[in-house]
Amino acid sequence: MSAYPPPPIAFDPTMITTALELPGYRIVRNLGVVRGIVVRSRSIFGTFGAGLQTILGGNITILSQLCEKTRQDAFAMMAQHAAEHGANAVISFRYDANELMQGVTEVLAYGTAVIVERI
Repeated sequence: MSAYPPPPIAFDPTMITTALELPGYRIVRNLGVVRGIVVRSRSIFGTFGAGLQTILGGNITILSQLCEKTRQDAFAMMAQHAAEHGANAVISFRYDANELMQGVTEVLAYGTAVIVERI
């Protein structure tokens, strides 16, 4: 896991959506793309434990937990980046992941930072 805790989510996470708009709100300003990037590797213990779980089959909980934590951290970093730009919402939110090298993965959370006001 990370030596540094993720930043706190900067604003209401219900104001982050995969949609192009937020029902009940109108976009008054587009602030551009924001992102949160986390690069993680498995520890030797995690790799060993996951190897044992693969022998038994089923959900590989060690890796599922690592993936979920990484996504949460990237999400929080993206929300912080949006808040730093003055946004109160993020639209078109997405995740992307790439393997950088054996056992090292980048997770990117990104979207469009906007300022919205209630209709």
